[in-house]
Amino acid sequence: MQRQIRNIFLVLAFLSLIVLVSFKAGKSVGLKAAGGLDSSEVLDLSLMWKVKDKLEQSFLDKDKMDDKEMTYGAISGMVAALNDPYTVFLAPKENKSSNDDLAGEFGGVGIQLGYKDKNLAVVAPLAKTPADRAGVRAGDLILKIIDKEKNIDKNTAGISLEEAVNLIRGKVGTEVTLKFFREGEKDTFEKTLVRDNIIVPSMETEWVKKGTKTIVWIKLYKFSEQIYKDWPEAVENIITEKSKLGSNYGGIILDLRNNPGGYLQASVLVASDFLKEGVVVTQRSSDGKDEVYKVDTSRGNLLNDKLVVLINEGSASASEILAGALKDYTRATIVGVKSFGKGTVQQPQDFADGSGLHITIAKWLLPNGKNIHGEGVDPDVEEKWNLENEDKQDNQLDKAVEVLLK
Repeated sequence: MQRQIRNIFLVLAFLSLIVLVSFKAGKSVGLKAAGGLDSSEVLDLSLMWKVKDKLEQSFLDKDKMDDKEMTYGAISGMVAALNDPYTVFLAPKENKSSNDDLAGEFGGVGIQLGYKDKNLAVVAPLAKTPADRAGVRAGDLILKIIDKEKNIDKNTAGISLEEAVNLIRGKVGTEVTLKFFREGEKDTFEKTLVRDNIIVPSMETEWVKKGTKTIVWIKLYKFSEQIYKDWPEAVENIITEKSKLGSNYGGIILDLRNNPGGYLQASVLVASDFLKEGVVVTQRSSDGKDEVYKVDTSRGNLLNDKLVVLINEGSASASEILAGALKDYTRATIVGVKSFGKGTVQQPQDFADGSGLHITIAKWLLPNGKNIHGEGVDPDVEEKWNLENEDKQDNQLDKAVEVLLK
């Protein structure tokens, strides 16, 4: 009887997810009037039950057979079969870690993770974090995660983002060692990082004097909730300061390097101060329907300011949308190197038990119709990071200043 109850629980949970995923994909599972599955949509789960029965009969460590964990595993396998690294099922612990990210505060080493050619990669080291201070760079591949205290020595081949996040995060003050491969270098290398409480600022503004001109260097670190407060305040400050500078005001450098993205609407907010009108980005779903995000014409506070945008391999998602829109409208000169290339939309769904599902539901199109996914945004002026740079040297910023003031 207990086994029958467990099986009923498993089939109900599994079928619930199948119905949900099918609906989200735009294809509902058909139902007969009597309440059964339509004949054209019958799901043969007999193999799954045969495997489960065999495990219950023969598996050595039966104490390890947890029905809930096996259900999570079955669902994870179903989702993984889609072969989309950004469509994932998250068990409760993983889902909590994911939800912590956009809040802007968490414990870890300060690395935004993603994939490059299906390899676990650094999208961006977050500013002023252990990873940033240790010299981790956007584009570095993470080959192994080592945590001696937790007895973890894990190769990252085939690892999910959520599992990698959970392995890298830990108690503040403890160590985690990451094994990296960097393009252009012959050997792999390791860095041992001390976990810290990570608070990601949304942005910083710095006024820089170059000869007779003074420019404003805006570093946008992430499009978090805080940007809705910080950006309008920064714009008001720029308006006040440039009125004092008069002809000595040289313009704006908008630094999106290592900005991994965040809220789409936050990037539209920023774009709306530089663009008079038009489409910033179009979100196209699997059924071909478009959701268009346009410039907020009530803003436009910086329409006539000279503008250079800095991007690199760590500029992803919402930051690529902003850079791409400003480039398409020839509103800014883009300096740096090709951006990361993250141009799809994930919809999160939380469940009552704390688990979650992230589904790729749409792609982003720039004003010119280009989808940046896997392609990125190309700079107008290419300037690679100089590997010989010492502390406080920044050849990319120097090039941006040169372009702005010429």
